[in-house]
Amino acid sequence: MNEKDDEKIRLDKWLWAARFYKTRALAKEAIEGGKVHCRGERCKPSKEPRIGDELTIRSGFDERTVVIRALSAVRRGAPEAQRLYEETAESRTRREEAAALRKAGALGLETSGRPTKKQRRQLFQFREER
Repeated sequence: MNEKDDEKIRLDKWLWAARFYKTRALAKEAIEGGKVHCRGERCKPSKEPRIGDELTIRSGFDERTVVIRALSAVRRGAPEAQRLYEETAESRTRREEAAALRKAGALGLETSGRPTKKQRRQLFQFREER
């Protein structure tokens, strides 16, 4: 990382550089939508992240808790982007367990063919609870 990478940067730009979002606009929307929390609190896209900050990032069904290890305003390849943060062990196990439950069909819905009226009601009810 060069000298420019050590300067203060915006949180939305860091999330984009760390490859959590495809564009800065998507990163900004996620932050404004409350899907990104810094140190347990909602934050703004212009927040300046610091090394050691803990971020909670919700994306789809997954929720990640990462600790910032380095700052960068430049988007590079995935292996370099992964060096910018470290996911906590607890977060990793929670994501893996949730993925296994989704894969096993924990909702009790059959996936063969179109859902029945009862299954559609269950889906709508599940989405409203979130």
